[in-house]
Amino acid sequence: MSPADATVPTEPAPSVPAGPGPSAAPTARPSVVDVPPGDRPFHGPAHAGAPRLSGVGGVAGSTTVTDAEVREYERVDTADLRLLAAGVELARERVVPDRASPAGPAATWVLRLPDGDPAAELRSPVPDADAGGPGEVPPPFEAVLAPLHAGAPLRPVGRVRLVRTTVRVHDDADRELATLWRDEITATTLGESTSVQAWSEAVLRPGAGGSAVLAGIEDALRETGLTAGPGGARRRLAALLAAAGPADPPRHRGDPDSAGQVVLDYLARQVDALTEREADLRADRPDAVHQMRVAARRARSALRTYRRLLPGPRTAHLVAELRWLGRELAGERDAEVQQARLEERLAALDPDLVLGTVRADVARHFARTRATTSAVVGATVDGERYAALHGALRRMLADPPLSERAARPAAEVLPRLVGRTARRLDRRMRIALADLADGRVAPVSLHDARKSGKQLRYATEVARPAVGKPATVFAKRMKAVQTVLGDHQDAVVSRELLRGLADGSTGAFTLGVLHGRDSATMAGLEDRLPEIWEHAWTTKARRWMQG
Repeated sequence: MSPADATVPTEPAPSVPAGPGPSAAPTARPSVVDVPPGDRPFHGPAHAGAPRLSGVGGVAGSTTVTDAEVREYERVDTADLRLLAAGVELARERVVPDRASPAGPAATWVLRLPDGDPAAELRSPVPDADAGGPGEVPPPFEAVLAPLHAGAPLRPVGRVRLVRTTVRVHDDADRELATLWRDEITATTLGESTSVQAWSEAVLRPGAGGSAVLAGIEDALRETGLTAGPGGARRRLAALLAAAGPADPPRHRGDPDSAGQVVLDYLARQVDALTEREADLRADRPDAVHQMRVAARRARSALRTYRRLLPGPRTAHLVAELRWLGRELAGERDAEVQQARLEERLAALDPDLVLGTVRADVARHFARTRATTSAVVGATVDGERYAALHGALRRMLADPPLSERAARPAAEVLPRLVGRTARRLDRRMRIALADLADGRVAPVSLHDARKSGKQLRYATEVARPAVGKPATVFAKRMKAVQTVLGDHQDAVVSRELLRGLADGSTGAFTLGVLHGRDSATMAGLEDRLPEIWEHAWTTKARRWMQG
């Protein structure tokens, strides 16, 4: 196990190993440039100006509590940004001393890992001797970072400077209704060339004022050009640095015929596809969300099936985060599929069966649904959790926790691991077919079988280069099974949608016709499934899984 594996925090987050130098422990303390939970953030153009609060009902006045406070966040990395490429954030934070308190609070080293608890971070005080410069990275941090920077010097690569004014908003009785922080922020990259961004933020902390007072203050903030929502100084600096084109850390290269390397090569293709599909999504190209979700699902399936080759908490964390990503993308994809399916079926109906305002009702429903799901997708790919996932995937490809078994030939190891997934599908299909034979409605058991079948299909894709023709033939047989299970699930989801749309619609008759046809489709697929399964699931077709 590498030092990086030994020190990654998990639930519950452990302490960093003891060693010489400063100590560090996980904490959820906000960064000096972050917004604490419960506060209301706004962001907008630089020098947005002070809001006019005198016209807000219930507000008697506002008082500037302190002089401008300066906060600094300095990101540390190699010249070619190896830590950023791995999703690792190393920084120094401090509040700059002023004349009134020349000592000021101590500066702090902060380390955030992509495959730890997203809410946790490691912190260590900066010795006074280092307060004016980059200083030395604490030894416990260096134990984590050494495999990533590989001896390349660590230096400041970017800085955020936040100038904060604190304003107390009060009523006639001098009760504090709210506290308002107004921030002027500048983010600068450091090095041979620099990039600079400047903007304004405001943070509103509720006090004794009611919702009407807070709403009035928020309206006053909007009049200055600010918009509700986090500005994300750390994230914006990371984006500036990324725009300079940090190289991915070098990927691990082992024996190309070893089990571990075959799995890593497959995982690398999915990580590359995820990046490409993200670019398509941002360019609003068709099918981008679907293909992005497929890449995430394939990567997750490979890590689950072959976890014995990549053991440990890092793999478990990636499996969980890829599941999260798939779920965040699922709403948009499902709405896209169901909208296309329903509109196509309406168009194919006899016009005499299309009654009332059914087409308008369908259009309104999907307009609302797609607006919500599109916003979720946008927030997901712009968020820090997704960026951390990308970093953790790149780190896995650069420094994988390979087991001893991973060094053995792929043709010997991978088929047996595929066989474990195949046995899970066999168990679930037996349950589903028994439900059908007993006349029980089986959408749940069939859906469970469908999910296991999809994992087996992707597991077979990984093993195909090592196994050859037997895996290819088996995959084709399984595709027929997956088609039946997928069409059945589409009909299950469609019936639920139609039932909801019919409530209050003048086109309820039309939707009922389609519901009946979905029921007939499900029954037909259930009748065909046993024969298709028997044809695919032969002993001969699965013999290659014995290794």
